[in-house]
Amino acid sequence: MRRLFTVLAAGLLVAGCGGSGKQEAGHSKLRWAFMLPTSWDPVTSRTGADINTISLAYASLTRLDKQGEAQPGLAQKWRFSDDGKALTFDLRKGLTFSDDTVLDAAAVKAFYDRALSQKDSFIKRDLGGVESVSADGPLAVTFHLREPDYQLPTILAGRVGAIASPTAAAKDKAKLALWPVGAGPFRITEFVPESHAYFEKNPGYWDAANIHIDRFELTNAPDPATVIAALLSGSIDVAGRIPPRRVEEAKGRGLTVAIAPSLNVRDVSINRNRPPFDNPRVVEALRYAFDRDEFIRTVTAGLATVSHQPFPAGNAAFDASVEKLWGYDPGKARALLREAGYPPGKLAIEIAVNPVMNDGLPELVQAQLARVGVKSTLRIVPPGSSTWQSEVYIAKRPALALDGTIGRESPVQNLLATYGPEGIMNLSGPYAAPAFLQALDAVRRTPTSDPAYAARLHAAVRAGVEQSPSNYLYSEPWIVGARAGVKNLNILPSQIRWEGVTVQ
Repeated sequence: MRRLFTVLAAGLLVAGCGGSGKQEAGHSKLRWAFMLPTSWDPVTSRTGADINTISLAYASLTRLDKQGEAQPGLAQKWRFSDDGKALTFDLRKGLTFSDDTVLDAAAVKAFYDRALSQKDSFIKRDLGGVESVSADGPLAVTFHLREPDYQLPTILAGRVGAIASPTAAAKDKAKLALWPVGAGPFRITEFVPESHAYFEKNPGYWDAANIHIDRFELTNAPDPATVIAALLSGSIDVAGRIPPRRVEEAKGRGLTVAIAPSLNVRDVSINRNRPPFDNPRVVEALRYAFDRDEFIRTVTAGLATVSHQPFPAGNAAFDASVEKLWGYDPGKARALLREAGYPPGKLAIEIAVNPVMNDGLPELVQAQLARVGVKSTLRIVPPGSSTWQSEVYIAKRPALALDGTIGRESPVQNLLATYGPEGIMNLSGPYAAPAFLQALDAVRRTPTSDPAYAARLHAAVRAGVEQSPSNYLYSEPWIVGARAGVKNLNILPSQIRWEGVTVQ
């Protein structure tokens, strides 16, 4: 498998070099330091954060506005049947993929036939209520549902709705993971795994008039300690994240720092299937062990807000009652640990740490655990598809890991990712309480305009929090840094987009 990956990568680099001369003739160029996706194929992409990068090459059926409402994308409009079990989209006319394949109802059906049947599909779980997809005309495509699911128009604004060329998939599905063929703002010209991806503007994108970047270069984010220097040197134009404690420094050195609402929430993920967290008293003890206000003061420079749930305050899904369930009480945590058989100093645990989040959070978690008598050690698990993805999200080996959600297009989708049986951030998976899953079903069946929707959504959030041993800590906004010549950054809570962005 590694040899196949290497051969494909080498071939793609050669193919990309052949097209670079044309890109150099472009009028504007932007270099973005963020992260590379786990796969360039929306069907095998694994994480919610991938939407930020695969949306460079792909357009989705819908897209979200700043309020999180679904707006037209590849589809101009949509409608549910009276019983809520059929959802029909009307596509725009004249769409094509970057390989010149026509993007019509047949192409959309072919994409979802693959998404629902491909063995390694990671979006199949998000389409769990979809029984079949039919092309009902050249531009009309219908999702046939087992039960009503009014979340689907928002779910399809993300990678689940990012349509890949059926021609490219038929030729070589494995190559799509390394070489995207979509109908998005840009088309790829060069890709080197673990290094970079280069793009040129796609004039066939349905919203191409709002794309003002001719050449787009994506690289992995630099070390947090060097990100400001990278911006000042001009080696990058936009950084996906400025460390909160360096915001004032960045501003003082002439950089633009955009702080915008996000869906990001950090957490201490706990695995109830591993000792000592198979003991409910230990799980209960850690509910009281973390001083969230101290995290906000010392790790985020006051820019974050407390959250005990995978949604930020102010989000429609945020349930205020959850915030009152457990407060910081180290004395109670120590007492519960004693009852569990762990007097101070007897319990030792290992903390899995993703170095991308190594900004003081791990050390403060250690310090707070020490205050309740728990010894701990840090173990760095490198990010990437072969390490953090495999060890934490797939194998779920750690007993405790520092993680976080970047959110999803739909709150139900986010709850499934964080607490669901197959959720990649549910370290206790496949465990999920029946009451939680029933609460989710009730949300799906409720139109978002129904007066009962908010109460049912909040009930599902509370059920998820109560059944999970994990502890959410705080929500951090987007803190995006840019060189002064980059204007009109387009930052949505769910993702960073490039429509309207200009480079001088």
